Amino acid sequence: MSNWQTTCLGELLSRSIETAEILPGESYKEITVKLWGKGVVLRGIASGAAFNGSRRFLARKGQLILSRIDARNGAIGIVPETLDESVVSNDFPLFRLDPNRVLPQYFEWLSKTKPFVELCQNASEGTTNRVRLQENRFLNLQIPLPSLPEQRRIVARIEELAAKINEARELRRYINDTELPSLRSGMVTRAFQDKWTSARLEDLCSLITDGTHQTPRYADDGYMFLSAQNVKPFKFMPDVHRKVSVEDYRACIARAKPQKGDVLMTRVGAMIGEAAVIDRDLDFAFYVSLAILRPIRDKVLPEFLVHWLNSPSGLLESRKQTLGKGHSQGNLNLKLLRGFQIPLPSLAEQRRIIATLANVHSQVDGIKRLQAEIAAKLDSLLPSILDKAFTGEL
Repeated sequence: MSNWQTTCLGELLSRSIETAEILPGESYKEITVKLWGKGVVLRGIASGAAFNGSRRFLARKGQLILSRIDARNGAIGIVPETLDESVVSNDFPLFRLDPNRVLPQYFEWLSKTKPFVELCQNASEGTTNRVRLQENRFLNLQIPLPSLPEQRRIVARIEELAAKINEARELRRYINDTELPSLRSGMVTRAFQDKWTSARLEDLCSLITDGTHQTPRYADDGYMFLSAQNVKPFKFMPDVHRKVSVEDYRACIARAKPQKGDVLMTRVGAMIGEAAVIDRDLDFAFYVSLAILRPIRDKVLPEFLVHWLNSPSGLLESRKQTLGKGHSQGNLNLKLLRGFQIPLPSLAEQRRIIATLANVHSQVDGIKRLQAEIAAKLDSLLPSILDKAFTGEL
C-alpha cells in the first residue's frame, strides 16, 4: 500500500443530473440501495401516473448511487447493468466515476468496508430524525486509490474469494434444506419398514381429546394457555404463551388435565399431525388446536408414538384424514384420529427404535450446530477479506 495514492472523492466523482420525463401511460423501473453493502436492487415497476412530478433522475449502469438518509448505514453501491435506465428521486444522488482513475467494481467493494461506512457516518449530520449525508462533505472524503492494474488485480482476487464463499454457502444451504431432512426421513422410514401387527390408536391410549373450544379470555396473570404454536415435531415449547384466569383454567382442564408423558399433537392449522411428548411437570390449559393422547404404557411408549406420528407415514395419515382442506385451516377430527392404525412392535423393539432414532436426531442436530458455526465463519470471511484488500495485504 506504500505506493497507493490517497484521493479525494471529488476528484473521482461527478454528479449526474440527467433526468427522464415521467409519462402517465408508461412504466418505470425504480431502484433503491440496501443497507450494509447489500447492493442496488429493483424497488419495483411503477406506472408514471403514480409519480409525483413529471421528472425523475435517470440511473445509468456503472454509476454510483447512495441514499442520503442511509449512506451512513452502508446504503451505497454501483448501478448494475440489469438496472440500467432506472429512475430515482432526489433522495438517491447519482455520480459518474472517472474511468481513467477508478473502476466501478473497485469502488463498489470499497464501499462495503467498515472504514468507508464510517467515513460516510462522519459526512452525515442533522437532527435525530433528519440525519443526512452532506454531499460536499462526502466529496471531500479521502479514499485509498492504487493504479488501475492494481485495482483490477484486487477486484479479481476479491471476486475469486467471494465466489468460493458463496459456493460454500450454497452447499451449506443445500445440506440444510435437502440432505439433512432426507437423512432424517430416510432413517425414520427404514425404522418403520417391518411388517408388525397394528392397532387402533384408541386401543393404545386411555385418553384422546382436544382442548377447549371456547375462545379464551386472556389475562395478565394466571395459568399458561397453549396452542398449536407450542408444538413442533419432537419439541414441546411452552415458553411463549398467553395466560388465562384460574376460573378459565379450571374449565379448560375439566375434560383433561395434561400430564408429563402425555403426547400433544396439532389438529388444527397448517402443520396438522406434528407431535411432541410433554417432557416436564407443568400446569397449563390448551386450545382446540391441540389434541392430547395418553398412551397406555404397557402397550405403546410415548416416544415411539411420537416418532410414528412425525414420520412420513404418520404425517401422511394425518394430512389424508384432515377435513376442510382448501376451504379453511383444516382440522383433524378426533373420531378419525382415534381410528389411526399404529404399527405395534413389542416394547423391547419400541425401545430399540427409540434409541436408534434418538441417535439419528442427535447426529442431525450436531450437523446443524456445525453448520451454524460454519455460517458464522463464512459471514465474517468477506469483511476480513475486504479489510485486507484495501490495506494492501491481499
